[in-house]
Amino acid sequence: MEERVSKILSAAGLTSRRQGEEWIRDGRVTVNGQRAELGQKVDPERDEIAVDGKLIRKKPKTVCLMLNKPRGYVTTLSDEQGRASVADLIRDCGYRLYPIGRLDLNSEGLLLMTNDGELTNFLTHPSHEVEKEYHVRVTGPVEQALPILRRPITAEGEHYKAAKARVLGRSGETALLSITISQGKNRQVRKMCKAAGLTVHRLRRVREGGIHLGDDLPSGAWRWLTEEEMELLRR
Repeated sequence: MEERVSKILSAAGLTSRRQGEEWIRDGRVTVNGQRAELGQKVDPERDEIAVDGKLIRKKPKTVCLMLNKPRGYVTTLSDEQGRASVADLIRDCGYRLYPIGRLDLNSEGLLLMTNDGELTNFLTHPSHEVEKEYHVRVTGPVEQALPILRRPITAEGEHYKAAKARVLGRSGETALLSITISQGKNRQVRKMCKAAGLTVHRLRRVREGGIHLGDDLPSGAWRWLTEEEMELLRR
């Protein structure tokens, strides 16, 4: 079955489709020894595809794991500033995996990682509106903030859709909120809370789509998704 070269590169876990197209433009990709062209379709079972002269012989097994990301780790495979990366936490998984979306340095909780470029594109594309739920420890005027969070917000030049927001509990001057969004913009929940007059003290992602972090996975640990969870993601 023929597929676009950029799609095959992404499915092989080597890069994103967009970056793969850049590799093709730069002449780094060949098909049967000839320079690949943008939009070219090939059969990965029949044709020999190479990047920088190295053959892609077989599409690797598609895998996906969940990591309980701790605070203090960047959601990249490497960091120019030398900070700890989530790649350090899954080093023993046996695959080169990429994060699906991001959690900022000081955020924690559920982070999905995979070598399936199509799955990544599906879960992160804005048009699919995959829900992400966060538990957020805040201080500030919660009762006044909830109606603000539940309607569209413009903050720091960005437009955010209405969130689902409710109080899970209170302790002294702090409140624990459940905030669910269907976008995935940079530091979105933090910016929405700030716009609503709240100060965020802790932010933890607990759900993405139908995948729940649960209470059994320690901070910094990871596990493979079950077949049932993979089916939930593909829906």
